[in-house]
Parts: sequence; C-alpha cells; structure tokens
Amino acid sequence: MAPNLQCIFPALHLFGVLMLLLCPSCLSDCSMFPSIAHGSYEDVSSFFSFDTVVRYKCDKGYVLVGEEKITCRNSHWSSPVPQCKALCLKPEIKDGTVSADKDQYVEPENVTVQCDPGYSMVGFPSIICSEDRTWYPEVPKCEWEVRTGCEQVLAGRKLMQCLPSLEDIKMALEVYKLALEIEKLELQT
Repeated sequence: MAPNLQCIFPALHLFGVLMLLLCPSCLSDCSMFPSIAHGSYEDVSSFFSFDTVVRYKCDKGYVLVGEEKITCRNSHWSSPVPQCKALCLKPEIKDGTVSADKDQYVEPENVTVQCDPGYSMVGFPSIICSEDRTWYPEVPKCEWEVRTGCEQVLAGRKLMQCLPSLEDIKMALEVYKLALEIEKLELQT
C-alpha cells in the first residue's frame, strides 16, 4: 500500500467512528419526516440515540388519530403516520334532534337529523362531518307543518312574529275581527 493511502484509511475510520458518536441518527435513512395535513411535527430524537423519533400535533380544531410519536429504526417507521381529523361542532337543530348527541364529532362521522312531531324536514336528514370542519350537505331545518285547515293559525303565528308587543298583537286582532264583521255585513246587503 502506498504511504498516502495508509494515512487516509485510519483517518476515514476515525472519522466514521467520530460521526457515529456525534450523530448516530445520521446513519439511519429517516431524514425525510412524513408530513401531515392540518398538523405539524417535531424531531424529538435523543442526541445519542440510534433512532429518529418524531412527535406530531394537530392544528386547532383537529384531533390526532394514530400514534403521537413514531420512531424510525433501521430505515423503517414504527407505525403509520398519524392523521389530523376535523372536529365538527354539534349541529344546531331547532325543533329537532340528532342521532348521536355529542358536543363534537370527528371527520367523517355521520349523523341523522329527526324533526319533532308536527315539523317537517327541509334538506337532507343524513349529514357528514367534512374535512373543512363543516357539515355536508348543509344542516337541515325543521319547519312547522301547516295542515289543511290550519292556515289561520299560521297567519296568527306570523302576526305574533311581526309585532313587537302583546298590546300591538291585541290591537291587530281587534282590527282584524272588525274587518271580518264589516266584510260579513257587506255580503248581507
């Protein structure tokens, strides 16, 4: 062996041992950390460890599904990369209920809306928590059913919604009653 090569090999060997001591995780092929949608990761590896450890966390409004920490050993990750799933708030249903009564739902959770007796549904009864943290399709509404012969009740209900006070409602009903009596008198003549 040439004298120059005899000096280079021990130096390379010493450099390799030094690299192993200073950066053992450099030897594993885990330099590319798997990223996740709606979340972030952090390398939490120990300085003198042969393993690469990554910790994941989700953005506000999302929940982590899977392992919070994954470890790379011998160029293989210990478990699948976790996911950040959307959280949807409980749908507000006036005059109705949802099949699973909770404060929050995780994507792609599905709930069914049911209207109270006397109310009919406007929209689709089955809704799904979607990735953008909204319900799809849109949350249905429960509207009061106006049965045949109940049109006057509906008119009275609208009147109550339009007038600001009980006195105004009484006055409007008196005027309406008077108008009906005048109409009846005119029909008789």
